Amino acid sequence: MNLLRTLATVSSLTMVSRILGYARDFFIARAFGASLATDAFFVAFKIPNLLRRLFAEGAFSQAFVPILAEYRNRASPQDTKALIDIVSTLLLLALVVAAALGVVAAPFIIYATAPGWGDEPEKFALAVSLLRVTFPYIIFISLVSLAAGILNTWGRFSVPALTPALLNVSIIAGAALLADRFDPPVMVLAWAVFVGGALQLAFQVPFLVRLGLLPRWRIDFSHPGLRRVLLLMAPAVFGLSVSQISQLLNQVFASFLPTGSVSWLYYADRLMELPNGLLGVALGTILLPSLSKYHATRNALEYNRLLDWGLRITVLLGVPSAVALAVLAMPLITMLFHYGRFSAEDAWMTRQALIAYSAGLIGMVLVKILAPAFFAKQNVATPVKFGIAALVTTQLLNLVLVVPLHHAGLALSIALGACLNAALLYFGLRRHAIFTPLPGWPLFLLKVAAAVSFMAIVLFTAAGEAAWWLGAGWEQKLAATLGLVLLGSVAYAGGLFILGLRPRDFSRRAAE
Repeated sequence: MNLLRTLATVSSLTMVSRILGYARDFFIARAFGASLATDAFFVAFKIPNLLRRLFAEGAFSQAFVPILAEYRNRASPQDTKALIDIVSTLLLLALVVAAALGVVAAPFIIYATAPGWGDEPEKFALAVSLLRVTFPYIIFISLVSLAAGILNTWGRFSVPALTPALLNVSIIAGAALLADRFDPPVMVLAWAVFVGGALQLAFQVPFLVRLGLLPRWRIDFSHPGLRRVLLLMAPAVFGLSVSQISQLLNQVFASFLPTGSVSWLYYADRLMELPNGLLGVALGTILLPSLSKYHATRNALEYNRLLDWGLRITVLLGVPSAVALAVLAMPLITMLFHYGRFSAEDAWMTRQALIAYSAGLIGMVLVKILAPAFFAKQNVATPVKFGIAALVTTQLLNLVLVVPLHHAGLALSIALGACLNAALLYFGLRRHAIFTPLPGWPLFLLKVAAAVSFMAIVLFTAAGEAAWWLGAGWEQKLAATLGLVLLGSVAYAGGLFILGLRPRDFSRRAAE
């Protein structure tokens, strides 16, 4: 299996989901703008989404996949299936309990995560109602992440990459067709999240059945594989998901800022999710099973080579993505969101947050590559220490930056915290002799820097004035944005080509 081709496939399918995600945000922005209703919904949706990233896609996946890969390589098919059954059963029980507690404790959760709304009873009550509908989403999406971990371990990357699109389809249908049937209308978004989670789980079931890996009810709390998963999972929460915890704490700060601040941060974060998902999530997804297999077979040389390949791909694609986001912030925001109730002020405020976030994009992507390098070796203690250090630093930066920069300061603190976390993980890998860079890095970095600089100059010159983007029709903005993206891609690829870099230089096969 060619990893570069697999990365392109997974990224392409993820792109489908991200495009639908932007369509989703377009309908939300057009219908509700950056308002009391959207602030309440984004807070209510962020909480189960955070838990999903922490415990399902984050800690659970990073603890479960390496052990599952080890069982697949060393144990019998019957023992491997038993592990899947037992882990799935315990996960389902825990999720049902967590969802029930979340619904009951919704007022306390909203007060803890948005304390600034205590003096705004209408916004507070709406957020509580929305959270009670969205919280059960964690059951569906965590089981989806379990299924994705199984499918990825068996090399079926396409299905999990396409699955998130169903949530976006559900929200688009709800916002576009059914909002006027709900009171208040924003409640349609919460129910669309619930339905979207169920659709995602239903979509993956047939593929598990085809592999003979559909989990069945089996309880065995003494199973050694289950114990190992739980031992790895608890500390892995901090090791991989520091940025998510930081965003939740940032929400606490944002609740004290003017109305719209939560929404501005949300819309900027959504734009960050495109390169982060296409590159960081996709790379982490395809690297972890192969890294785990190399560790299981004690092949340290190929382990190091694969990690080096992942880091080069991250630099090659992540650096230009970060620069392009900053340079094209206003074109992207106005093309996607500047309609209906989303005002020019909302566009400017979102732009501030996006530029601040873009400073940390490379760090956010690197964390998704470097942390799995520890988890694949079932080493969770080291990334936990680094994650806690980055988390504390981020919150200290919040205290310093929120006063002069307001919501943009909160975004910048997350960006800087992600970079610190990535740096600590990198030097930790070096210190533990897990990774040694292969020759050629200085020249490679110089070539990337030169090509990115050329691309930035071209895009800045071609983008024009913000006033045009704020006043143009959607057809003009769409055509102009697509033209800029194409121009930037050609400028960057052309620069790399002139400097001697070719696609074949990054070819790499997965562990068999």
